[in-house]
Amino acid sequence: MKIAVLVKQVPGSETALPILGNHNWIDEEQVSFVMNPPDNFAIEEALLIKERTGDGEVVIVSMGPARVQKVIREGLAKGADRGIHLEEDGQIQTDPLSIAKSISSILMDENFDLVLSGLQSDDTGMGQTGVLIGEMLGMSTGTLAMETDVQDNAIRVKRELESGWFQWVKLPLPASISIQSGLNTPRYPSLRGIMGAKKKEIKVIPPTDHQTDAISQSIDKVFVSQTSKQTEMIEGDADSTVARIIEILKSELKVL
Repeated sequence: MKIAVLVKQVPGSETALPILGNHNWIDEEQVSFVMNPPDNFAIEEALLIKERTGDGEVVIVSMGPARVQKVIREGLAKGADRGIHLEEDGQIQTDPLSIAKSISSILMDENFDLVLSGLQSDDTGMGQTGVLIGEMLGMSTGTLAMETDVQDNAIRVKRELESGWFQWVKLPLPASISIQSGLNTPRYPSLRGIMGAKKKEIKVIPPTDHQTDAISQSIDKVFVSQTSKQTEMIEGDADSTVARIIEILKSELKVL
């Protein structure tokens, strides 16, 4: 069983997020980056599948500038076998279709049985990349996986639906699955794992070998929402007061 795990590096939840002067992204030089939290569950599920099947390989795949090798090493320290780093120069790519095209072009020759990804990223939160990669590589796809069961040439996936419902589906391999946060308990890297990760291979792919100029979605503006407080005293008789309240609920609060 050969498994790729898509991992992204995102701003930490406790770091400041200064915005660039052109308002199209944050100032990354002043931000502390960490592994995207949902991706921890995808890594753990890949390692559990490898342990249950008794053999195989887990490969951490990440796209970004040189700093993303930190999260690749973190995945290797947990037990993954090797890493693939798709280098980016300049501003990082935020369009999920372009990202999927880049990653798919590299994964195509690897012939993975499974591609696992976290539910979504904590920065842009689009949750599309894993599904797009599955489509581009001709894989069956499943989302919101709460449990997995690998069988002969297939994988059974328990998917989370709305209103507390679940659905078991059986998908032929190869497959691309997005993992729901909370389906397992991610392990911490051991000291031995951290030391061993330094010797494991990280294959670096230069931007010219994977980047595409086609962009379907872009971020127009990043800003901090401004809040304001305004109090309106409603006076008059009962009929006019009720009429004004209903008008506010309909036209301003839009709850009716």
